[in-house]
Amino acid sequence: MDDKFQNKYRISSTRLQNWDYGWNAPYFVTICTKNREHYFGEIVDGEMHFSEIGKIAQQFWREIPDHFPFVILDAFVIMPNHVHGIIVINKTDDGRNIGGGNGCGNVVETQNFASLRQNRKQLRPKNKFGPQSQNLASIVRGYKTGVKKHATMNIIDFEWQPRFNDHIIRDNQSFDRIQNYINTNIKNWKNDDFYE
Repeated sequence: MDDKFQNKYRISSTRLQNWDYGWNAPYFVTICTKNREHYFGEIVDGEMHFSEIGKIAQQFWREIPDHFPFVILDAFVIMPNHVHGIIVINKTDDGRNIGGGNGCGNVVETQNFASLRQNRKQLRPKNKFGPQSQNLASIVRGYKTGVKKHATMNIIDFEWQPRFNDHIIRDNQSFDRIQNYINTNIKNWKNDDFYE
């Protein structure tokens, strides 16, 4: 349902209420280009052929942990008009740690998913109001800003869609399914919801 803010309609947040997106967890993220334009390249014969900005989008994704040391990257793919990726927030000072490993393969341990099901009412989100930092939104914002800034500085036609989609991965079965979806996304491009 749409809400009004300053007498204008706005789209309600799709974010999970009472969840702090700075908490340790694996998140499945999808970021689209504006109007789903094929800015990042094209898929030909089951292989992604990157444009210049597509190469930058891939490079900058890999560099996310350089800017956010508490992030572990798992599977990701740059598609012609969107990016899919698993971002694991893994802060050492967060008792709700459900990430681990070295960023390769399935980094999530079964026993750690139980912490997602704990009653979080007594745990107050740290990033509810004010500047957002060290959370999923700040990670995605930093990534999107970096790619857009590079495009602007190099006079490359490029725009992002204003928002992004996320999904908190809650168990190993979901993690494996999403990881497989990302890893086979190029092969299944013509059946993709974003194929246009």
